[in-house]
Amino acid sequence: MSRVFVSGFGVVSPLGVGREALFQGLREGRVAIRRVDQDLDLAGIAVRVAAPCDGFDPLGFLPPKRAKRLGRASQMAVVAAKLAVEDAHLDPRQGTGAVVIGSGIGALEILLENHQTFLTRGADRVSPFLVPLMMPNAPAAEVSIELGIKGPSFGVVTACASSAHAVGLAFDMIRQGQVDWALAGGTEAVILPIVLAAFDRMGALSRNPDPAQASRPFDRDRDGFVLGEGAGVLVLESEEHLRRRGGEPLAEVAGFGQSSDAFHITAPPEDGEGAYRAMAAALACAQINPEEVDYVNAHGTSTPLNDRAETLALKKLLGPKAQEVPVSSTKSQMGHLLGAAAAVELGAVLFAFLEGLIPATVTWRNRDPECDLDYVPGSPRPARVRVALKNSFGFGGQNAALVLRAV
Repeated sequence: MSRVFVSGFGVVSPLGVGREALFQGLREGRVAIRRVDQDLDLAGIAVRVAAPCDGFDPLGFLPPKRAKRLGRASQMAVVAAKLAVEDAHLDPRQGTGAVVIGSGIGALEILLENHQTFLTRGADRVSPFLVPLMMPNAPAAEVSIELGIKGPSFGVVTACASSAHAVGLAFDMIRQGQVDWALAGGTEAVILPIVLAAFDRMGALSRNPDPAQASRPFDRDRDGFVLGEGAGVLVLESEEHLRRRGGEPLAEVAGFGQSSDAFHITAPPEDGEGAYRAMAAALACAQINPEEVDYVNAHGTSTPLNDRAETLALKKLLGPKAQEVPVSSTKSQMGHLLGAAAAVELGAVLFAFLEGLIPATVTWRNRDPECDLDYVPGSPRPARVRVALKNSFGFGGQNAALVLRAV
């Protein structure tokens, strides 16, 4: 089986557009969460904060007519893919490529707009583009169309694990020789009143109105996640294709593991058993022992149940070394990007490899006796990271973990 390398990374995130903007935000430990109650009608909703991509203007990358024919999630995915290809200096016409883009919800804003039009103006005013704009596979299809990629192209929908599964499935296709390279990642853009209301009704969102303290992964006083938006796309290549074209690797994808909790539609099992099995499978795939892990980029949502279960799973996985391994959640800075979370957060793993800095859990203040690992509080920490583990766990009990190695 071929080794698989990351050779490019494109991102649209609350911290900015492009790899360097993301890295700069991580260096600074900047929190990109803000109040959105003046932008959105949040009457009757207790939530006041979110993490929008304020710096994203699709017209800076796409012609107006093209941008208009895309939902916001597809706009972000296409831009992130174009940036990834540029970052890798890849010609999409070389070799056989694939597109695998995850999204947890899809272009919900398009459905809402057209439903309102249907109710107020009639059926003949509904957009003929409604279905192709809102379908969950639209981002993958639009990336394929934009860049002329004629190999496999499909979407992945596993809630908050969507983009981790997308990267893992692309990794498998390349390892098995089905394609030479792939664009893999995820996108999400659903900062909408109805989505905030729905998650708030579940008790999943933070009601803290202070943007600087609303997302507090692993902190004793955490009270839910903060909704974010964005897209991340990685260029993955076989070792042979990368060498043949003279490309430069940023990191190696060494392992992928997945599991199902088979427990509850939204809550993880208290002991994190499903998360543990996904992580253990990823390490086994990579043929890496737990004691070789230097850093864990956690799922770390800032919800009471998830953070406790992930901590227990990591303690089981890492054993006596668990207290020594830095674990951080960049959701403290960007909120939770749902289906795009893993892909964007893999940028934080690249940051650790390339910058020699472990991203911080910048909002961590108060120790929870049930979350007692090293969560890298405050600011990024200088360190040499050789092996990193990236966790993603989705509603439905669908878990994915990736192992990356420095080059």
